[in-house]
Amino acid sequence: MNMEVFAGILIPFAGTVLGAACVFFMRGEMNPLVQKILGGFAAGVMMAASVWSLLIPAIEQSEHMGKLAFIPAAAGFAVGMLFLLLLDHVIPHLHMGTDQAEGPRLKLKRTTMLVLAVTLHNIPEGMAVGIVYAGWLTGNEKITATAALALALGIAIQNFPEGAIISMPLRSEGETKGKAFWHGLLSGVVEPIGAFLTILCTRFITPFLPYLLSFAAGAMMYVVVEELIPEMSEGEHTNTGTVAFACGFILMMILDVSLG
Repeated sequence: MNMEVFAGILIPFAGTVLGAACVFFMRGEMNPLVQKILGGFAAGVMMAASVWSLLIPAIEQSEHMGKLAFIPAAAGFAVGMLFLLLLDHVIPHLHMGTDQAEGPRLKLKRTTMLVLAVTLHNIPEGMAVGIVYAGWLTGNEKITATAALALALGIAIQNFPEGAIISMPLRSEGETKGKAFWHGLLSGVVEPIGAFLTILCTRFITPFLPYLLSFAAGAMMYVVVEELIPEMSEGEHTNTGTVAFACGFILMMILDVSLG
């Protein structure tokens, strides 16, 4: 693995770490309005990344199928959604702002289940970065190094608020700053690990690249529609979350088009 790829798969993790580090510089609980803005922004970035960085390349790589070029994208997207639905049911986790845990009923600490919820978000993001870099390493003409970098940067940008959203509430629940930061950091570890494992399988996944790109898109879209959009639409000032969503979407679109 060359240094360019190694740095690329670490960029999203760096975003999580920097976000989690906010616990050292900010006091008290995160303002609900700020949390709504950050969640909406993250949702916009993830949705744009799913379309421009994953689904469109998947369709372009299937052009030889003519009018059936939609099949790999549609099939991969559906399986990606089902995969996250499965994880949602088998991994115990707890979302911010609720006391109702999801998944198997296990006797886990509240902080542990909060971290697992964010970790669940990060699994498809790590896979997405790994799949795009794997596509570039195989010499796929539809995927460039700058396109892979654009995706990594976009996910890092949306990981920053996610890191803050997990570490600061943990601090308000009584965790020390160090432990809150550590939990935020751990929630993002799955991204570089997932990306690295995906890249190790590069030669095996090449024939299925369009399916895998759309699989990652479906998994990411599940997180957006199932969790991020409902959270940004709760309570008052829902239009603020919507505006933040639009800003995130536009930024990721600009990154992908200009760098891709």
